[in-house]
Amino acid sequence: MISLTTISQTVEMEFRKLLLASGFFLASWVLAVGGQNLPPCSFPAIYNFGDSNSDTGGISAAFEPIKPPNGEAFFNKPAGRAADGRLVIDFIAERLKLPYLSAYLNSLGTNYRHGANFATGGSTVRRPNETIFENGISPFSLDMQTAQFLQFKARTADLYRQAKNPSQRSALPNPQDFAKALYTFDIGQNDLSAGFRKLSFDQLRAQLPDIVSQLAIAVHRIYEEGGRTFWIHNTGPVGCLPIQLFYNLNPPRGFLDDHGCVKAQNDIAVEFNRQLRDRVTKLRAELPQAAITYVDVFAAKYGLIGTAKTEGFAEPMKVCCGYHVKYDHVWCGNKGSASGREVYGASCQNPSAFISWDGIHYTQGANQWVANRILNGSPSSIPAIPITQACHRH
Repeated sequence: MISLTTISQTVEMEFRKLLLASGFFLASWVLAVGGQNLPPCSFPAIYNFGDSNSDTGGISAAFEPIKPPNGEAFFNKPAGRAADGRLVIDFIAERLKLPYLSAYLNSLGTNYRHGANFATGGSTVRRPNETIFENGISPFSLDMQTAQFLQFKARTADLYRQAKNPSQRSALPNPQDFAKALYTFDIGQNDLSAGFRKLSFDQLRAQLPDIVSQLAIAVHRIYEEGGRTFWIHNTGPVGCLPIQLFYNLNPPRGFLDDHGCVKAQNDIAVEFNRQLRDRVTKLRAELPQAAITYVDVFAAKYGLIGTAKTEGFAEPMKVCCGYHVKYDHVWCGNKGSASGREVYGASCQNPSAFISWDGIHYTQGANQWVANRILNGSPSSIPAIPITQACHRH
């Protein structure tokens, strides 16, 4: 007769074998999800929605042009970007071997054959209740940007049909490319920044679900128009922007974290990102034909801030462009007065050594550092695949 002990040992051995087999299967699945054994995608175009972190000329075209020394480190002149050179969206275009994106609102010198950029500096996810002349909030919120995209797509189809020869069509987006394009989102930071100005932390936290919901609605609208590949950035560590301490030179004990960032503001950003990540998970179920990547920009930027010195950058709270001495602040490229004299918000001598360009936006060097971390498949992005394989559903 077989003893109960023998049966128990046999069951235990079989269970261990099953665990080993399951572990092997899981490891193989993770490798596949991580981007290995997947063919590269061929994106014919990029359509971007966002704020100044990815604006390549929209707000500059709609209102006053961005002034020098913006753009001078790479473009040798202002190029509609709030930086000394390229933004993360520019490095995305480079990685995909596509031209830099023309702003949708820019009427001259544009090329929309391989995509368009609907982002504008100061944009929010939700519709603003203030004007750009008050606090720099753009009137082109995310729902307006998606409406512009729908109009752009419809107008493209009309013009393509009306084109009389291949030469005319070559200057237009191919209508078939909309289904194959990459749709990128980098927006939400200004919703939080506006909330920090107007609301308590508890009031702002209560509004996060609606902000996330509005972003998801935009993704739904583009999916309904045939979009299938989405690359969605979470928001960065807003508490680490130098502007947060421009008028608070002596913060109280416990106000800052170990990296010198405003802890409570970063806590809000982390909660926003958690809710966005969970909503993206639901989007995958709601949009079964979509490939959606949740991109952890926060981890990349916070990692840079925490290792700034070892990565060859200056102190994260130091600003390259502008005049910022105690409570006197003259913004990058502007003239103003400080201590009874006229001053100019000039650039530092070596922008590539700084993380912060103007107190709000990153330098080209910092943008490139961040891009290298997220475009190769950040471990904390979901799924952790490189952008060149983002068209594959998981």
